[in-house]
Amino acid sequence: MKRLRKMIHSASFFCLCLLLSTGVFGDTDEVKSVSVTEGDSVTLNTDVKVQRDDHLLWTFGAQESRIAEIYRQNINIDATNTIFEKRLQMDSFTGSLTIRNIRGTDSGLYKLQIISSRKTSYKRFSVSVYARLPVPVITRNSSNCSSTSPSSVSRCSLLCSAVNVSAVTLSWYKGNSLLSSISVSDLSISLSLPLELECLDDSYSCVVAYSFTNRTTHLNNTDLCQPCPEREEGSRLVSIVVIALLLLLLLLAVVGVKAQEEEILYADTTFCAYRVKSTDNVAADQTLYSTVKT
Repeated sequence: MKRLRKMIHSASFFCLCLLLSTGVFGDTDEVKSVSVTEGDSVTLNTDVKVQRDDHLLWTFGAQESRIAEIYRQNINIDATNTIFEKRLQMDSFTGSLTIRNIRGTDSGLYKLQIISSRKTSYKRFSVSVYARLPVPVITRNSSNCSSTSPSSVSRCSLLCSAVNVSAVTLSWYKGNSLLSSISVSDLSISLSLPLELECLDDSYSCVVAYSFTNRTTHLNNTDLCQPCPEREEGSRLVSIVVIALLLLLLLLAVVGVKAQEEEILYADTTFCAYRVKSTDNVAADQTLYSTVKT
């Protein structure tokens, strides 16, 4: 009896090893998480190359409903499936599955079974579909604007809001530096995050984000806050310098033209007089001498 039990145990162990080696229990791959926004397309990549006699089968959900398959290089997609409604596409070379115009009802577990002549293996994907992110809206609460003294710069309080969001983070940034943020769990609510400024600087932005994507609104509306004085003074100073240089160049040009005109109009004229003697007078003045012979 003991010998029989030992033989049964050895046979069971051998069968288990055989099953593992052939990949029947090959469903040991980790589940790949995929996040996508409603309306987008997503591709579940298999990272395999389909061979001639391979059989690839895609199933969806806890019931593992068949949705697409390749057998002997022929693709068969379940056209009667009411969930996907002809939104599925399968790559004949890799077996990768593409879901177009994805919806919230497409969230769930996708399982790929790869049956070849050597073994059977599995790949699993957990797809999470999120609602499209709204564009964050920046508004100003005028009642929160105050000034401590007539000479000080008025401060304005801004509010960044995102309506009907869940599993998001709402943040204020100055350039790439995070100023403040607030997060919400899976509950669908409206988020608001305040920010107090002394003046407008276009480096500020409000961002609403999932872990895989985001939407941004930049603060560049002068109706919300007055421009920074430093920026105004700097621009004014540059304008003054430019105008002064232009006036100086114009003045130099005018002076140069005037000086040239005066040089032409008031130049000294020198006349050289030459005395011309008459030939008659010269002849009269000359005395002739000759030799007298005796």
